[in-house]
Amino acid sequence: VQLQASGGGSVQAGESLRLSCTASGYIFRIPTMGWYRRFPGKERELVATLGDDGSANYQDSVKGRFTISRDNAKKTVYLQMNSLEPEDSAVYFCYGAIRPSPNYEYDYWGKGTLVTVSS
Repeated sequence: VQLQASGGGSVQAGESLRLSCTASGYIFRIPTMGWYRRFPGKERELVATLGDDGSANYQDSVKGRFTISRDNAKKTVYLQMNSLEPEDSAVYFCYGAIRPSPNYEYDYWGKGTLVTVSS
C-alpha cells in the first residue's frame, strides 16, 4: 500500500491550495483518510480526518478555512485550504488507516508535501 500526495506549493496569505492524496495497492477498505502537518522542530499534528462514513474531524485552527473530502471510488482524499495564513506553512502528510483485508488495519503515511504561505 502506498499513499501519493500532491498539491503543495508556495502562495501568498489569503490564497488557496488543494492537496490530493491517492492510495494504491491491495486495499480492502479505508476507514479513515486525512492530513497531518509538521512545523519545523515540532511533532506532527492532526489537520483533518474523514471517515468512510462521512465523519470529519478538524483541528480548531483550520475550521472554517479548510475542507476535507474524499472520493472512495478513487481512494483519494482532498484538502481544500482557503484563506491560508503564514502560520499554515508546514510539511503536510497524507494519512490513511487502511485495511488490506477485513481483519487487519494499519496506519500508512505519504511523503510530505511542503506548503509555504508568505505574508
